[in-house]
Amino acid sequence: MRTIRLSVKSFSVIILLGFCLNVQAHEGMWIPSTLSKLVIDDMRNAGLKLTAEEIYSINQSSLKDAIVHFGGGCTAEVISTEGLILTNHHCGYSQIQTHSSVQNDYLKDGFWAMNRVDELPNSGLTATFVVRIEDVTAQIAEGLGTKEGAEKQQAMVEVVRNIKQQAILGTSYDANVKPFFYGNAFYLIITETFRDVRLVGAPPSGIGKFGGDTDNWEWPRHTGDFSIFRIYADKDNNPALFSPANVPYTPKRSLSVSMDGVNEGDYTMVFGFPGKTEQYISSYAVDYILSESNPMRIAMREASLAAIDAAMAANDSIRIQYAAKQSRISNAYKKWIGQSQGLKAYNALGKKRADEMAFRALAETKDAEGISAEVLDLLDELYLDNNQYALAADYYVEFYYYGPELLRFSSNFSKLLNNYDSLYKAGAVPAEIERLRKMSDSFFKNYNKSVDQKIFAAQAPLFTRGAPGLIQSPTLSRIMNSNGGEGIIAAAAIYRNTPFASRTALETFFNKPSAKAASKMRADAVFSIAEEILGNYAKRVKSNHEAFRTAEELLMAEYLEAKMMLDPEKKYWPDANATLRITYGKMEGSEPRDGMAYLPYTTLDGIVQKYIPGDVDFDVPERLLELHTQKDYGPYTTDGELRVCFLGSNHTTGGNSGSPALNAWGDLVGLNFDRTWESTMSDIMFNPDICRNIMVDIKYILFVIDKYAGAKHLIEEMNLISRKEASVPTQKMN
Repeated sequence: MRTIRLSVKSFSVIILLGFCLNVQAHEGMWIPSTLSKLVIDDMRNAGLKLTAEEIYSINQSSLKDAIVHFGGGCTAEVISTEGLILTNHHCGYSQIQTHSSVQNDYLKDGFWAMNRVDELPNSGLTATFVVRIEDVTAQIAEGLGTKEGAEKQQAMVEVVRNIKQQAILGTSYDANVKPFFYGNAFYLIITETFRDVRLVGAPPSGIGKFGGDTDNWEWPRHTGDFSIFRIYADKDNNPALFSPANVPYTPKRSLSVSMDGVNEGDYTMVFGFPGKTEQYISSYAVDYILSESNPMRIAMREASLAAIDAAMAANDSIRIQYAAKQSRISNAYKKWIGQSQGLKAYNALGKKRADEMAFRALAETKDAEGISAEVLDLLDELYLDNNQYALAADYYVEFYYYGPELLRFSSNFSKLLNNYDSLYKAGAVPAEIERLRKMSDSFFKNYNKSVDQKIFAAQAPLFTRGAPGLIQSPTLSRIMNSNGGEGIIAAAAIYRNTPFASRTALETFFNKPSAKAASKMRADAVFSIAEEILGNYAKRVKSNHEAFRTAEELLMAEYLEAKMMLDPEKKYWPDANATLRITYGKMEGSEPRDGMAYLPYTTLDGIVQKYIPGDVDFDVPERLLELHTQKDYGPYTTDGELRVCFLGSNHTTGGNSGSPALNAWGDLVGLNFDRTWESTMSDIMFNPDICRNIMVDIKYILFVIDKYAGAKHLIEEMNLISRKEASVPTQKMN
């Protein structure tokens, strides 16, 4: 394969040109450490009142010091000098669910700690701050020199290790080096992680999850999607594991909370940790997503959700058990539907192909040294040759990781069942039994055999009919064939006597393990299917799929670098990769389809209009209805209305959940939690006319905390601010 490599120096020049020219206010997720060089002038022209140093600084406290990577998958922000942090209800959902029971149903009824003693610890939950971000592209290039192939990969590992070690020497910080622009640039991210994070408050589902799956990814939206946690530290304000002796963390910076509200046309920005975008992928990748990957994933999840939703609606215990699982499955399911619809309506595939044709023409006419359109031919060939591996990997994820849980659970027994004799001789069986016993206790807390069997019955036919032979399970195929391909009959046969779905059967084995019992369990259909799928993935798919993705990354690096060299006036920004980013736009609605207009905000009146007593998605707590009837909104209205959610033209994606929506002064005006359905296409292609993010109005959050929950002590921790009072720019408004 012919490679195209430009120098690091030339690439850095391209980056600056590409960032600075032809920038629109809406699109892009910007690295905060680069603002002063790249887009701060455009941000200020759009309405920003801050300097780049006030947003990101390593010499003094700045906005970035109030932004938290919450649990590794969401964002949160510090809203008091006592470590109080705000994030989405759906980001804290698994913690709320863990603390819930039928007797104390915090999911349904909400939870509010009225003092510090009542705040609930959460094992494994983390809150991570970014200390600083450094461009280390030149250091890595120097360390790699002219090395190629395996020698280059080995050198890369060593260079990155040295950079990280030097960066955190003598500190308690963590370090990571992340690639940008498909490895054409690298940034060092220094972080500090706190591990004692406690649940402080969560509204009931009738507020925090109002609208449920029906309204998910939709507008108009009326969801109070927030929850409150607190970071604790040791007596010296350093990270520490949970201890009753820990004290609330004193942050370097906490956000002021605006009481002015936000109106149409106002500047807004979102600061957080967006997970993944793919703005630069080829037309071949877009075609695969639209024609194969998304349709398959949608069908698989639709099948499992039908079983889960019905069971949750019929039984409160199952509702609590499966609440977090259902949320994880359904969120991406509905997103993929909207993404496919948006990409097709916007002709994303056609636009990608037209862009590639323009690249081919430009490469030929400009006669640039070392640049050729051959890279596109190689990408085309790559997808033709490797489609089966991509599809097999996608089926593997959907069936094994998001399908019937019993498959994953049984795999935990692999070590014991496949190596019983050697473990017995080594005297290691008791320790392994104890490990499995603890794991089983945790598993069965949130497991229902009937629900899982129905998921298996719904998904197995889709898997056996659609997945490439590379990943198929002979045992599953045999059972399906012997039962006429009927999933319900096959699932009944598989689940009827499996010991993995029975606590009693497992406890019998744990109390009296033997080689014979282990052999019998090893022959069980559930275990066999899991082993075969895992084995096929490991032997026939994994390395081929990884090689495919590696080759694609290398070709995309060449393609993007060449594009930036040939067309430096086009705007380029680095794809999201779970690193700290800032995006900016304004509060505004949209007109996504003919005859349809999205107004920029919703109010409490809309909640009452949607109210359906007893409905799983649209029931409303009685107290909220009373407050609406009495118009008892306190100081939390804007122009006489209690606003609930608002739209903005900020470019967001997954991981931005819980990100603060900030005004021109950096005051908190809202909490990002979603996008409109049409906007889900923005992970691949951003359309500034219709792509909108959805935020909870901060004044509605304050209203719920104060007037609904009576937790005014939390309001008193915050710095409420009004910029309308010119003579008093900041003030406490408690």
